[in-house]
Order: sequence, then structure tokens, then C-alpha cells
Amino acid sequence: MSDKNTPEKKSLSMGAHTLPVPVDLFALNRRRLVEALKEKALDSIVLLQGGDEVPFYDTDITYNTFRQESYFMWAFGVTDAGCYGALDVKTGDSYLFIPRLPEEYAVWMGPLLQKNDFSSKYGIPHVYYVDELKGVLERLGRKILTLKGLNSDSGLTAKPATFEGIDKFTVDDTILFPIIANLRVYKTEHEIRVIRYVVAVSSYAHRQVMKFVKPGKYEFEGEAKFLAECYEKGGCRHVSYTCICGSGVNGAILHYGHAGAPNNTCIKDGDICLFDMGANYFGYAADITCTFPANGKFTQNQKLIYEAVLKSNRAVHKAAKPGVSWVDMHILANKTLLEELKNGGLLQGDVNEMVEAGLAAIFQPHGLGHLMGLDVHDVGAYLKGQPERPEKPGLNKLRTARVLEKDMVLTIEPGCYFIDPLLDKALNDPSLKKFLVPEVIKRFRNFGGVRIEDNVLITADGVEDLTIVPRSVEDIENWIEGKVEEQKYFDSQQLFIWWHTDSSRLHM
Repeated sequence: MSDKNTPEKKSLSMGAHTLPVPVDLFALNRRRLVEALKEKALDSIVLLQGGDEVPFYDTDITYNTFRQESYFMWAFGVTDAGCYGALDVKTGDSYLFIPRLPEEYAVWMGPLLQKNDFSSKYGIPHVYYVDELKGVLERLGRKILTLKGLNSDSGLTAKPATFEGIDKFTVDDTILFPIIANLRVYKTEHEIRVIRYVVAVSSYAHRQVMKFVKPGKYEFEGEAKFLAECYEKGGCRHVSYTCICGSGVNGAILHYGHAGAPNNTCIKDGDICLFDMGANYFGYAADITCTFPANGKFTQNQKLIYEAVLKSNRAVHKAAKPGVSWVDMHILANKTLLEELKNGGLLQGDVNEMVEAGLAAIFQPHGLGHLMGLDVHDVGAYLKGQPERPEKPGLNKLRTARVLEKDMVLTIEPGCYFIDPLLDKALNDPSLKKFLVPEVIKRFRNFGGVRIEDNVLITADGVEDLTIVPRSVEDIENWIEGKVEEQKYFDSQQLFIWWHTDSSRLHM
């Protein structure tokens, strides 16, 4: 392999108190990609196009703060817009192509980094300007591999790299996608360190939000608290998705917080809050949901549903390990939830028959969880050769049906929601109605919902929970009331020193 001149211990960070991300994380990913491609495409050049800043309609500003395209970030770690990256499969050499900006840009943007600056910052020895891309590829004289493939979560297609004159080259857009997408499923030790960090930061922020939220505050105030804590304490400038901060009935809106319902409801006494939020650090995502009572005390109904979901969550924690089907984990979670709802008097009849009839999808219409990495719903879920998407109700919403393997990172997020259209559907369906106890179900109309979402690493023999928040009813109530010191989780003043010392203190 080339790239032997990559500077040792070069790293990216947001400051001295934030996690250093070694550029070798991305160099290792490039080496993994080269090794995976050698057998199929030795005499080729991988060409990836980074993201561009997108104008806000016809104005001279852009949408929010730029975030790099994920495949490009995975391979090159470059946070700047308008770049390309190339990788010579035969030699392992890496090439970075950067925009040639006019000198007057320095007035507005500060000193403009030169080619040697990019080389030093990102540990990539061969750096050129984008207008030199065609000439460099002509000199290399190899077939170009571009990225084109379907994202099974969005239904959108990865954008192949393009430049003026690419039609003069031999280009293949079929080989690269399944290989690089599958590599992203398995996290390296470098990547796991970053994910641990961003999950720790997000956990810290969630804990502060649980204490901060009170009846009379607006949902968006909880969102603002989360954003501030992640950025100030963790250097996380981005979140991985729009924050979902549902109180009361809004907790049953699975993607609440969108532009038409921007977390703008006043939280009432007696509401249960479902807050789904995750920070992002150098592209890597966290995705945590905490459900808690706004006034700090669960009602009996809230406790019943919360503990049913928690039992479902913990059943998956206990059973998940390499070799286990994610579909089976979803079914286990569903069975556990339905059994608990039956014990609570909401349901009647045989639980196995309920599962077969699809009743679980009335209370949990989403899948158990998803792969997580540089995308919050990470890629590689339904690649060719992997299990296909199931067709049964509920199972058809699974974001992956893969068999678990070591070094995967996923969310475990069972939930229970009381959604009027789904409840009405079940009560009008003879195959489902027989399992429901209508007078009890009626008590839970306008309840909202409960979701308990953890971020986990699949280890050699099970699951490691990376999430660090109070989960039991007792722990949540004690935390909100102030009976538990921050040190139970970890000292907030030492939030980031743990990385350089002993991370085991996170899991006390």
C-alpha cells in the first residue's frame, strides 16, 4: 500500500476538550476498500464526489451548516465542500481534489488553505485542484469506478461522481456500491471510538433535558437545551436528524418535530414526553430516545406502558448476538410487548395468535431498530445476497433483516403508541378486534406513546449498550428529582477526559 507517508497521530477535533478523530480512521477505510476491490477491479480508480453547499432557493445563503456526503466522508474524512477523492486500487494511492477558490474569497473566508495545507490536515499526500482532475485521471489511465446504488431507507440513489469530460473515460457504476456499502456495516475500532463519544455526548444532553423539562415549558425549549449541551460540551455542531420532542398526544406522532409541527406545543402537567434526539460528530451519528414524565412522576397508566416497552427492550438486549436474525429480534420484542399489554388488561387471548395476526403493528408500526454509523439510518441494510425485506405487517417496516455480526452498530428501539387511526382499524377488523379490550383501550386514547431507544454495539458474544441514561421508572424519577448525582453516570466536568483515561467509568 501507498499512503505510507500519512502523518502519524494527525487528528481532527473541535477543540482540546473534544474527541480527536485520527485521520487514520479514514486511511484505514480506504485500505479496506482497496483490499475488497482487488479481486474484482484491480486495474481501476475509485472516484467519489463530495457534497456541495446547496443554495437556499434563489438566495445567496446556503441550507444550514454544510455536512459532508457520507460515502466521501467515510473514505476521506474531508469536511470541506466541493471536493473529489480518488483511490488507485492497484497501488493504494489516494488523491484529493479541492476547489480552486478566487483570491478575493480570503476577504470573506479567511486565509485560503493551499494544497499542502489539505495534505497535512487530512493525511493525503496527493492533492490537486478540481480543475486538474481530468488530467490526473488521464495520466493514471485506468477504468473509473463510480458510486451508484439504491438507499433502501430513502428510496433515493447514491449520486455517481461526474465531471466535464468523464464521458471520455471507461466508467463502471455497478461494482463499487455493494462493496463500499457493505464495508460501512462493520465498524472499525477507530469508528467505534467516535460512536462511543457521540453517544456519550448525546446521553449527557438527554439527561440534562430530563431535568430541565417541566410543565409550562414548550417542547422546543427541550430541543434547544439538547442542541446547546451537545454543541457546548461535545463540540457537536450538527444533529443527525430533526429532533423529535413530543409531549402528550404528540408522542404518538412517530416523526413529530417536522416543519408543520415544529416541537411547538406547551407541555402540560401529567404529560409523558418522548424525546428522540441524537448528536453528530465528524459525520458519526447517535440516535437516542428517552421517555419520561414531565412532572417527574409516572402515573399508573404511564408506568404500565413504560415498563412493558422496557421489558421488550431488555429482552432484545439479552438475546441479541452474532448469528441471530434481526427479524427474530423484532418478533421477540413484539411478543414481549403484547404479553405485557395482556397482563395489563389491554389485550386478551393467545399472544402467538396476536403476533401471527399482525396485532403488534397496531401498537408499534415501526421496525425494532436500524444500522447506525455515518448515517443515522445507515447503509447496507438490504444489499444483494442479504435477507430480503419481510412482507408481513410490522415486519415490512424493518430497516434491515440481516443476521447480526460482530462490529455492527444498531439501535434497539421498541415502542408502544396509541394512534387513533390504527386503533380504529384494529377495532373494525374481526381478526384483530377479538384481542382488544375496548373499554381499557379507551382509557389510553390521547395517551401518546413510549419509545426506549438505545445505541448498541454487537460484540463477539452479545450486545454492549453505549447509551448512558436512566432507564427504569425508579431511576428516571430519582434522576429528575435530583436524588442521583451526575457521578452515577459520569462526572459532567470530566465529560471528555474519560476518553484519554478509563472509559469503563461511563458504565457504572
